Amino acid sequence: MSTASRSKKPIIAVVIIIIVLVAGVWYYTSTQAPSAMTSTTMAPLTSESNATQASGAPSTLVIDDPFWPSGDLNQLNSIYAIPYPDWLTYTVYQALVTLDGNALYSTGDVKVLPMLATDWNVSSDGMTYTFNLRQNVAFSNGDPFNAYQVWGQFYGLYYLTSNSTAFFNAYPVFDTSTIKFGPATLALMAQSGLINPTPDLLKIMMDTTQPIYVTSQYQIVFHLKAPFVYFPTVLPTYVGLIFDTQYVLQNGGFGTPGTLNTAFNQKPIPGTGPYVVTDMSENSYVKFAKNPTYWGSNLSAADIQANAYIDPGHVQNVIIYSKSDDVARYTDLSTGAAQIAGIEAQNWPQVLKNPDKYGYFVMPDSSMAFVGISMNTQRYPTNITAFRQAIVHAVNVTDISQRVFFGGLAPMIGPEYPAQKDYYDLGNLPPYSTDLTLAKQDLAQSGVDVTKMQPLEFRVVSGCGYCYSTAQIVQADLAQIGITTNIEVTPGNQWALPYVAGAGTYLQGLNASQQVAQLTWFGTGTFAPTAPTPADAWLMFASNKTPANNYAIYANPTVQQCVDDWTSVSDPNVIKAACTTAQKQMYDDAPYIWLGAIKLVFGAGSVAWQKNVVKSALLDPIFTGISSTVIFNTVQFVGS
Repeated sequence: MSTASRSKKPIIAVVIIIIVLVAGVWYYTSTQAPSAMTSTTMAPLTSESNATQASGAPSTLVIDDPFWPSGDLNQLNSIYAIPYPDWLTYTVYQALVTLDGNALYSTGDVKVLPMLATDWNVSSDGMTYTFNLRQNVAFSNGDPFNAYQVWGQFYGLYYLTSNSTAFFNAYPVFDTSTIKFGPATLALMAQSGLINPTPDLLKIMMDTTQPIYVTSQYQIVFHLKAPFVYFPTVLPTYVGLIFDTQYVLQNGGFGTPGTLNTAFNQKPIPGTGPYVVTDMSENSYVKFAKNPTYWGSNLSAADIQANAYIDPGHVQNVIIYSKSDDVARYTDLSTGAAQIAGIEAQNWPQVLKNPDKYGYFVMPDSSMAFVGISMNTQRYPTNITAFRQAIVHAVNVTDISQRVFFGGLAPMIGPEYPAQKDYYDLGNLPPYSTDLTLAKQDLAQSGVDVTKMQPLEFRVVSGCGYCYSTAQIVQADLAQIGITTNIEVTPGNQWALPYVAGAGTYLQGLNASQQVAQLTWFGTGTFAPTAPTPADAWLMFASNKTPANNYAIYANPTVQQCVDDWTSVSDPNVIKAACTTAQKQMYDDAPYIWLGAIKLVFGAGSVAWQKNVVKSALLDPIFTGISSTVIFNTVQFVGS
């Protein structure tokens, strides 16, 4: 948020020219403690420019977001864990299963619920999951949803990742050595279609020697290489968001590894969700309207209460604007031009000063969202361990928490998320201390002559004011030990390789390491998981197989043992032993500065609303790991 960048996928070359901008700087100095963050359910606005319907909903719901989707609206980019923010999550694209959003945002509990699957079962050995799919469901263009479509999507995305073992949301849970899929199968799919596949194609789909296969039109099976009890919780995100594969085949296909079909960037693939995209303007807005054929249009109140993410929605039209300027977003919210807006540090005090007017999201203690900074372990001088240790001892995290994040950062020992209490800080290690004497000793040990060193590059994403403010504090902290730093600001739609290692695979990061900044902010703001499992952080930040998010381009054999055990070992005690050793190794190597777990959506601000309009809503099921604003079909309005 991955906000999170979340998180992102396989072996593919992405070459993007970066235009470096100089951003305005803002700081807000505050000693306000997180105790001021008391609003946990939504209740935004009466729009002065929008007439309200009898239900209490505005005729058009307007949302301001700080970001524009990296990857535009092309769901094929899901192999990189983008588009981010993906405003089409659950509103257009649904998954086989989802999570109980009400439980997530009240207690942090992870509970899997049906979505496009009606139910599922697990074999006694924990390695085979069989999903029964909803019948009589159609994509918004009328193409039927079935197991063949789902099968085609997963293998098409596998192909786009150059057959990566980690194609499935970075989780290498399948034995891919038995997969027989490539251009010939894609050609057969295009010739046959997926509505009523030919016998030749059906034979391939039903091949039980492959890890994913169908048994009938409405049943699909996933066979894992080892028991992984968290498997269903990986399905509701990124590559698990189901699109119309038939439509893809009829409109140029998937593309090729390293070259995705960009036809869907601004003309998104149809989904099964309650809304459809009706219009968009690049880097400006996306318009949505209700899907008149949505399968869940007649769901009962009890159905929606049980699973808020399948709600058909309570407003006919929605517009999401991308506005990087915090003043513009706050002005829209305060005047009624927008009902919901992401408000960051510059204007966050105005929200806090008006508790009767504005509500806002606060993360549960188990949100798994945090902020941090990576250090390029492959580029001089941050490729020297003692130099990185000097940096972590020079940076004053407490000062950053108070001055930028309103005192709202909880200490964190990475890479595990603090919310994963059974696996967090297994070695009982303390946070890095701020100690300039120790930092200078580390620097001397590194052998780096800072008087002859070029300034370090510190890359942050455009529009993230608190990222820039934090970078300024780090810049000042490092200056105290003689290290100079240049802050470089990159537009969000160019936040990718070769300048940001975490936007591509570990291998790509190695290849592009000399172009990746020595210091990089995690993602496009805050970071949230790809899936809410204890394996997630290890697979993201510490693996030599990661498809994205290894911003430090870091791997170590001792650490990799822990990473690999998550999806190949069933005994939790073995995993804990390996990860205890791995955590100490990673702690000593210091590839990341773990600034802390957050309480506000943006770390230094949150998604806010006017209380006299919006009653409640949910964020995505991985705490902004998929999108930086509300899942708008879940918005409930005052008076409805």
